[in-house]
Amino acid sequence: MRVAVLGGGYAGLMVTRKLEERLPPDDELVLVDETGDHLVQHELHRTIRYPGFADDITVPLDALVTRATVREATVADLDPDAGTVALADGGSIEYDAGVVALGSQTADYDIPGVAAHATPLKRLEHAATLRRDFFDAVDPNAGTVAVVGAGLSGIQTAGEFAELADREGVAADVDVVLLERAETVAPSFPEHFRTAARDALRDLGVRLETGTEVTEVTASTVVADDRDVPYDVLAWTGGVRGPDALGGERRAVRADLRLSERTFIAGDAADVVDADGERVPASAQAAVRSAPVVARNVERVLDAARTGDSVRHLEKWAFETPGWLISVGDDAVAQLGPEVFRGTAANVIKTSVGLTYLAEHGSLRDAVAVVRDELGDDRVLPDREDRGF
Repeated sequence: MRVAVLGGGYAGLMVTRKLEERLPPDDELVLVDETGDHLVQHELHRTIRYPGFADDITVPLDALVTRATVREATVADLDPDAGTVALADGGSIEYDAGVVALGSQTADYDIPGVAAHATPLKRLEHAATLRRDFFDAVDPNAGTVAVVGAGLSGIQTAGEFAELADREGVAADVDVVLLERAETVAPSFPEHFRTAARDALRDLGVRLETGTEVTEVTASTVVADDRDVPYDVLAWTGGVRGPDALGGERRAVRADLRLSERTFIAGDAADVVDADGERVPASAQAAVRSAPVVARNVERVLDAARTGDSVRHLEKWAFETPGWLISVGDDAVAQLGPEVFRGTAANVIKTSVGLTYLAEHGSLRDAVAVVRDELGDDRVLPDREDRGF
């Protein structure tokens, strides 16, 4: 039997590791990823300020799996019913059971000018472009950094730009503005978390323009509510769409995460209504937490195929979260249960999560680097300048 996992992000990597534990030795397990590396996506915004941090949040997938074969290729198309995958290099893969974990792309909602002028934040090269645009804008002139979309990614991105301006001594000359269509930042999150995130942004001097709908982007302005917001740097974090291999659609599935008889879907590529009837947010946390259920359901499909029986009852997933964590520059906001923390307490919580993740899925060096960069402890590794920051 062959199992194909498409995508080496949070969901794909975690499902692969679970399947490595559960599948019989004779089963073939293939992990397809277009870069061959696992990117710790929730730390990507950090590389706007510290580009050398990219080495610490990028881990070769070959180093993270034990029996799976990693195939570096781009998925161009797939047929979940037939169990076939077409690759951009002309190759193909057939599978007995598959998992689509291709993540998401940034949505531009067909707003004129976004694709031509705005930079998303999904890849390392995006962060590098935004950093380069920042220095082009502020040297020798003042500038405006506009971030569109005040979800978690947008909040963290705006915070990084504000801290970068302060570190470079140009905070008085750089205006960081965060635009959001909803009436508040982090609109899909609990009220106390939203309030703490808003306060953290204001403390950094970020200008908040909520209740503002962007209708067009030009080479120098964001057109919002029939007024122009000039910009020198434009980061677009305004929502997600499905991967190109799924026609840009996030596929709707129920709590068993089943896309077809032999194919499951996990992570941001899925629009999930869980066992409690709740829509699951697109997040790294949800992707990781869905993986064990997906792996067990894949195992049940394969067991049925081996015996020729029908698939026994598939497990259903209910998303439960202990809370939410984001960085806002050097500050952080953490919600655990009803309690919301900022400052040192939140940074310690966030760092512990990053340390645990990287120590398990990356390396000790990477984990130590997260601690150093989150808590500012330069005793652990050489100075940032020595590491290319």
